[in-house]
Amino acid sequence: MASPNSRRRFLKGSIGTAVAAGLAESGQSASGDDLSSQNATTAASQVQWRNRNEAMRYRMLGRTGMMVSEIVMGGNEITPDNYRHVFEAMDMGLNYLDTSPAYGKGASELGFAKVIKQRPRDQFFLTSKVSVWDLNRNERFEKIYNGLSGDEQSRLRGAADDLIAQRGAAEPDYLGGYFGGQTRELNAAALSDVMEATYGDRIDRDKNYRQIIIDSVEGSLQRLGTDHLDVLMCPHGASSPVELTRYPEIFDAFNELKVDGKVRFLGVSSHNDPAGVLDAATKSGIYSVAMVAYNVVNESFMNQAIDAAHDAGVGVIAMKVARPVYRSPKSANGNREGRKRLDAAIGGDWSIPQKAYLWALRNPKLSAVISNMVNAEQVSENIILPRLSG
Repeated sequence: MASPNSRRRFLKGSIGTAVAAGLAESGQSASGDDLSSQNATTAASQVQWRNRNEAMRYRMLGRTGMMVSEIVMGGNEITPDNYRHVFEAMDMGLNYLDTSPAYGKGASELGFAKVIKQRPRDQFFLTSKVSVWDLNRNERFEKIYNGLSGDEQSRLRGAADDLIAQRGAAEPDYLGGYFGGQTRELNAAALSDVMEATYGDRIDRDKNYRQIIIDSVEGSLQRLGTDHLDVLMCPHGASSPVELTRYPEIFDAFNELKVDGKVRFLGVSSHNDPAGVLDAATKSGIYSVAMVAYNVVNESFMNQAIDAAHDAGVGVIAMKVARPVYRSPKSANGNREGRKRLDAAIGGDWSIPQKAYLWALRNPKLSAVISNMVNAEQVSENIILPRLSG
């Protein structure tokens, strides 16, 4: 394992809050250069290969320069008792592991810790998330909301509903219905967004928007048994662009962690309003990676944002690629129109999830797709797909 000092020299390069705010407003780099051209140059000069294998295909993860496997390992089902199939995927060239403290209340990170103990750290890229950030923000504003008059509550709720309608975030094909409580999260985030201007000063910003990130990362590193993350995703599950544009404390925390050698790049994940969140990440000039819902059902909402992100050097990983058209072998198979479009686009005797991954991998503007491969059987089914998608 490389020494912390050598890694810190590699990771050194602070992004101060003032610079962050300026980039978010201007869409330019610190030197004033156009981001798209600068990102291309940066990525080309700092290409990083890990666990390269002829059985896998790789794409660059935006301006990070990281060459990631076209299929990456989702960690939602990884536990200390269910992790051995990760080795099989890595033996076939997979090199990107994604986890979160929210997955199994830390069990996923503890499961991946067993992988990390047995494979050199420089053979894979590792991502974790700050799952409590947006939930904490919404809880803080909900407490304030509950203490307001009925008239004020009605005004705020109406403004939140208008905001959702303006963004089209609740349109069924855009929303996706990926998990129970998704609409509740969307509504809570919109309420927090409209309350920020009037009631935001009632919240301890350093504690609730900056320190919570530091503490989350420290906990993740301890559970994972490593000293750094290649990508930190914050927020985990952003539901609105406002979460990325009104909270410079995120950039402050990222900067502190980066200087300390604990994280390398900043990312975000999003199910709700993923195009709006991706656009905000792209325009920030600071977010380097975005993991967003993208599939045959919501593609018309997403394509423009994905194109812009790609051109600006933001690496996009598609998630929920199969979810709208395939729930489980024992349940209804999701959106029928989406199934028809998928079947028309991808022929052959493939399973529905395989068709969905093959469909997404046809988009050259994506860096990868993520799959929650829960066992060796799913690894064998999915790891072969990148070689067949060209």
